[in-house]
Amino acid sequence: MSIILGLVSSPLCLTLKDALGRDVTLKREPQRIVTLAPSLTETVYFLGLGNRVVGVTKFSYYPPEAAHKPSVGSYVDLNVERIISLSPDLVIGTADGNQAGVVDLLEQAGIAVFIVNPRNIRQAIDTVAILGLLCGVPERANTQSTQLSQRVDSILDKTRSMRKPLVFLQINIKPIMTVNRNTFLHDLIRLAGGRNMTEDEPITYPRISLEEVLRRKPEVILVSSMERGGMFEKARQDWFKWTSLPAVQSGRVHLIDSDLIDRPSPRIIEGLELLARLLHPEVRWD
Repeated sequence: MSIILGLVSSPLCLTLKDALGRDVTLKREPQRIVTLAPSLTETVYFLGLGNRVVGVTKFSYYPPEAAHKPSVGSYVDLNVERIISLSPDLVIGTADGNQAGVVDLLEQAGIAVFIVNPRNIRQAIDTVAILGLLCGVPERANTQSTQLSQRVDSILDKTRSMRKPLVFLQINIKPIMTVNRNTFLHDLIRLAGGRNMTEDEPITYPRISLEEVLRRKPEVILVSSMERGGMFEKARQDWFKWTSLPAVQSGRVHLIDSDLIDRPSPRIIEGLELLARLLHPEVRWD
């Protein structure tokens, strides 16, 4: 658990160092939790603690019952007054997205705030164990995080000797956008046994021209967008106009659910397994 840099505990007191280097102390097991990102909502529910969640951010609709919790705004535009009104004894936030000033305001109100910052798939799994320890269910969390790690290891074992196809991941339709190596999505492609076509781009989420995609000749094209509705399938079908692409010639142009690969929650392992099957249909997947 790489971001636990310090730990002090007793029957009534637990102190952990969070991703911002802050010592966060809880004097008792938290019973009223506010999560400041959809991925954190999913993680707390995954730990079996959904009954303790009293507030969530916009787009926290998994599991379905989370959508009925009080909203505290979006993870980039939080309503501090609303959070305080819910009387939480723990607020869990993310360094990647939540406003820095929110932590200070909540601490001034006497509320414990713990910040996480997973940057890849393994760290997302570590976060499950860390939050389980923080919320008083360490054994359950350790078991669950170990199971998630084993699922990743299984994919690595099965694809290690396989040829790695060149993958283009489209995350936006107009303009066409993709990802470089500094993203969860790149880590997913790597762990699934593929090569990210745009890993060396200098911008984290670069725009890329159609001409450049045609020039680089990806062997697999994945379409994942935040847009909803029929635009997904239309974007996939549009690639089939370009018959010079190896991905088109082999019919390997796929849609993939953005919720399974965009969020650093336990479900990202499900996204990894799906991606591995798309990249390596030759492998026998049990």
